[in-house]
Amino acid sequence: MTDTLFEPGRNCTSVANAPRVAFIVDAEDYFRAFMLAAEKAQRSITIVGWDFDSRTPLCNEDDKGGGCVRLGEFLNRLAAGNRHLRIRILNWDYPMVFGADRELPPTLGISWTPHRRVDFRFDDTHPVGGSHHQKIVVIDDRIAFSGGLDLTNKRWDTRSHTAADPRRIFDGKPYPPFHDSMMAVDGEAACALARIAYGRWHDATGEVIAVKPHAGRHDPWPGGLEPDAHDARVAVSRTAPPFEDYDGLREVEALYLDMIARARRYLYIENQYFTSDVIGAALKRSLARPDGPEILVVTRLLSHGWLEELTMTNLRTRLVRELRAADVHGRLHVVYPQVHGLAEGTCLDVHSKICVVDDEWLRIGSANLSNRSMGMDTECDVTLEAGGDATVARAVRRFRDCLVAEHSGCTVEEVERAIAQHGSLNRAVHALGDDKRRLLPLDAPELPASALLIAEIGDPAEPLFEQIVPRVVPERRAAKRFPLRRFALVSSGIIVLAFILALVWTRTPLASWVTLERAAAWADWFTGRWWAPILVVAAYTPAAVLMFPRWIITIAAVMAFGPWRGFALGTAGMVIAAILTFLPGRIIGRERVQRFTGPRLRRIAHFLHRRGLLAVMMVRIVPVAPFPVVNLAMGALRVPLRHFVLGTLVGIMPGMLAATVLSDQLAAALEEPSSINAWAVAAGVLIIGMLAFFAQRVIRRVPA
Repeated sequence: MTDTLFEPGRNCTSVANAPRVAFIVDAEDYFRAFMLAAEKAQRSITIVGWDFDSRTPLCNEDDKGGGCVRLGEFLNRLAAGNRHLRIRILNWDYPMVFGADRELPPTLGISWTPHRRVDFRFDDTHPVGGSHHQKIVVIDDRIAFSGGLDLTNKRWDTRSHTAADPRRIFDGKPYPPFHDSMMAVDGEAACALARIAYGRWHDATGEVIAVKPHAGRHDPWPGGLEPDAHDARVAVSRTAPPFEDYDGLREVEALYLDMIARARRYLYIENQYFTSDVIGAALKRSLARPDGPEILVVTRLLSHGWLEELTMTNLRTRLVRELRAADVHGRLHVVYPQVHGLAEGTCLDVHSKICVVDDEWLRIGSANLSNRSMGMDTECDVTLEAGGDATVARAVRRFRDCLVAEHSGCTVEEVERAIAQHGSLNRAVHALGDDKRRLLPLDAPELPASALLIAEIGDPAEPLFEQIVPRVVPERRAAKRFPLRRFALVSSGIIVLAFILALVWTRTPLASWVTLERAAAWADWFTGRWWAPILVVAAYTPAAVLMFPRWIITIAAVMAFGPWRGFALGTAGMVIAAILTFLPGRIIGRERVQRFTGPRLRRIAHFLHRRGLLAVMMVRIVPVAPFPVVNLAMGALRVPLRHFVLGTLVGIMPGMLAATVLSDQLAAALEEPSSINAWAVAAGVLIIGMLAFFAQRVIRRVPA
C-alpha cells in the first residue's frame, strides 16, 4: 500500500492485520464482550489499566445463572476453574489525591482477595505527576481490547444514557451517564497489543512474557460481538514520557497531526479533554485552508470537581475561543451532548477518545487531546485504515453516523438522510435531535488572564521533575526505572498538596485573608509590640508549609517597620524557613538515597558540591517547584548546607528587595493613591524580569 498514513517508528509502533475488528460503544456492550471472551480463556488474561475495581458489576444476559457478578469474583471463579489459566492485572500506582473513588488495594485483602492464580500488581514506573493511562485487555494472545474504558466503577451505561437509569448505580449511589468506546481486534493486531501490555508488565515486575497465541481451533472471540470490518489494516500508536537517554514516544501526537493534515472532507472528534496546544495549532492550520475539511468536536459540558474546572475546562475554553477566531470559513462546530432530565451540575460524561477522518481512518484509544496525553502519560491508540477498501470505508462512516445518532436521539438512517439533505455533517448535526437528546454548541466565555496562569499547571506536556534532575547530573546512564523513584513519588504528593493549598488561598473564602487591607490591619495590630519582629520571622516557616502567600507577611512587615527593617526581617524569615524545610531531606540518609539512585549517587554528590551554590541561586531566582519541595529535594540530594544557605540568601535578595520597594509603594497607595512612585515600581519589576531571564539562560547552559 503506497498511500498509507502509517509510518512505524514515527506515528505508530507497529502496523498489523486484523482478521476481525469490532467497534464497541459504551460499557454495557464492552463489559459483556469482555465477560464472554474471558470465559473462553484457556491460558491467559492480561489487564492493563489506569484503574481497576474488583467491585465492578458484570452482567451477562446470556448467562444461564442469571444476575450479575462482581469483577473480582468473576476472575477468581475463572482462575479456580482452570488450573492452566493465569490472570495478570497491572494497575497504575496512583497518588492518594486520586484515591477518593478507588478501591482499597487488593493486596490488603479487605474488599477482595485475589485467587492465587490472579496476579495483581501496581505499576509505579512513571515520572512524577504522570500516569499509566493505557487500557488494554489481552486474552490468550488471540483477541485484544483497547480504548478508553477501564474495568472499574462508574463506567457502566447503555447507549441510551437515560437521565435516571436505576441500573446506573455503584456502592449504593447513582452516578451520571457515561459514554466511551473500545476496539476489539484479533490476529496479528492482538499480538501487537499483547507486546505492549507485556512490555509494561516486564517494566513493572521484571517478569518476561513471550507473545504466543494459543494454538489450535480455540477462538476466544465473544459470541454476539459482530465484527465491523474484516482483514483490516490497523496501527498501534503510543505515548511514553522521556527518561534519561530514552527520548520517549510521541506517536499518538504524530499520528493526530498526520490525520489532521490529510483530512479533506471532515474530521469527527470525540474527546474527554480538548486542551492540546500542538493539536490546536494543527486544527488552526486546517481551518485556514480554503479547501479544508469541516471539523466537528464533541466533548462533555462539565468537568469533575473544582480542580478540573480551574485547569482543564479553562484551557479548553481558551482553545475553543482561539479556534473559533481562526474559523474564517465557518467549518468548525464544537458541541456537547444534551441529555434531558439530568440534575443540575451533571452532564453526560463524554470520556471517549475517538477520531474519524474522511471515511478513511477510524481511531479509538486512551489518549485525550491534552498536553499530558501527548508527552506526559503512557497512552495507546488503535487506528483502522480503509486503504481503498470500500467495505471498510462504509464501516468507518457508519460508526461515525452511529455516534451522531446516539448523541442526537435518532437512528443511523436519519443521520444519513440529514447529511445527504444538508450536504454537510455540521449542518446535519444542527438539524437533528430534539429537546430530550441533541448536540448543542459549547459555550466558551472570555477568561481572565489569572485563571489561565493557574490552569497551565494542570496540563504539562512533559515530565517536570525528571527534566530538572538531568540538569544537575553531568552524565546520563540508561536505566529501566526512573531515578529517585520512591522519593519522587513522595515529592509528587507534596507537590499536589502544595498546588491544592495554593488554590485554597486564592479560590476559596480564605482568599479574603490575602489582601492589602488585611496586611494593613495586621501591621496596625502588632506595631509597637516587642515580640512583633519575632512573630514576623517565625511566620514564614508555617506559611511556606501551608503555601500561604508569603508576600502578605512581607507587606505587613514593611507597613509595620518600614522597607529596610521589613526587608531584613523578611530575608531572615525566608532563610530560616528554607533551612527548616531543608533539614528533613537529610533524614533520608545517604544509604536510602543510594537505593533510590544507585551508582549515580557519587556523581550527583560530586556535581552538587561543585555547582550547588549556583544551582540553589538559580532555583531561587527562577522557581521550578513549590518552595518547601525544592528545599526537601536539596536536602535529600546532599547539597552542602553552606551552599544552600548562601545560595538561598543571594537568590532571594533581588526579589525581596523588589518586594519591599513595591510593598512600600503599595502601603503609601493605601493612604494616598496619588503618592505611588510608578518609576520605583517599574524599576523593581524590571530587575526581577532581567534576573529571571538571565537565570534561565544560565540554567539552560548547565551541562546535562
